[in-house]
Amino acid sequence: MTQTPTVKTPASGQARAQWTVPAKHPMVTVLGSGDTLLRAIEKAFPAADIHVRGNEISATGSAADVAMVQRLFDEMMLVLRTGQPMTEDAVERSIAMLRASENGGADGPETPAEVLTQNILSSRGRTIRPKTLNQKRYVDAIDKHTVVFGIGPAGTGKTYLAMAKAVQALQSKQVTRIILTRPAVEAGERLGFLPGTLYEKIDPYLRPLYDALHDMLDPDSIPRLMAAGTIEVAPLAYMRGRTLNDAFIILDEAQNTSPEQMKMFLTRLGFDSKIVITGDVTQVDLPGGTKSGLRQVQDILEGVEDVHFSRLTSQDVVRHKLVGRIVDAYEQYEQNDSRG
Repeated sequence: MTQTPTVKTPASGQARAQWTVPAKHPMVTVLGSGDTLLRAIEKAFPAADIHVRGNEISATGSAADVAMVQRLFDEMMLVLRTGQPMTEDAVERSIAMLRASENGGADGPETPAEVLTQNILSSRGRTIRPKTLNQKRYVDAIDKHTVVFGIGPAGTGKTYLAMAKAVQALQSKQVTRIILTRPAVEAGERLGFLPGTLYEKIDPYLRPLYDALHDMLDPDSIPRLMAAGTIEVAPLAYMRGRTLNDAFIILDEAQNTSPEQMKMFLTRLGFDSKIVITGDVTQVDLPGGTKSGLRQVQDILEGVEDVHFSRLTSQDVVRHKLVGRIVDAYEQYEQNDSRG
């Protein structure tokens, strides 16, 4: 994007900047269909005056607002140059990242464009990529470390991104198999009361892992890969006594492991393998009095070389916007309840 020098208006003490969008980028890709992206920007900067004429965009307001709007449009153009479309959600997340950087809340060099254009896996006409700075750092940590913990509330992409990295590792022959596991603890529902064989009892609880796989692989290939042992989906108890070599292993819902189960699982690690452990310590479904292995392991392994803890928050929720607000509301209630 071509930019004219910022001009201060002495009378009002405001700043003004102007940009030209290159002709190769249709304005609808910058402003959104029906100007939805422009409206999102205007909502985020209510004190700034943003004008569009042809392919010229100008912003007038406080120096801080104008500089931020200027940075935002620059980041949007970098994303658009990769051929990836900008969405309203991507614009809002870019603004949040820029503000965190401005306020010293982001300790790193990553820019919104770097976060939003990092492709993990392309499958069946869609690309899986991180959508927030913490998600990018989580994905990067999986590349760099042997054992990674992804801890955070529902909807932050902990399991989904880990599974995308597992499929990527399998397809690039970094590993020869994927092992997906969960502790067999149901939220308010005992597996023993479900009908059928043990496999059928377990299957509904492991269903979310199958669903994610179907997003990432040709559904017709999944039964074949499972029959060959290339992909294994099993309850945590099935890991006992094994050494898992040359594998990408994901333990999901790890908040529902006991300390003993967590130690058992971690010591299954074999050569040329990688472990990702995901969970939400605010949603423990263990029987009363049983300590969560995920809560305890943070005190034990924090600082151990080649073990990394990635912590995601309500700001990283990529489901409906209301989910993030629900997470925050529960957290606030629990804090007040513990004080009272």
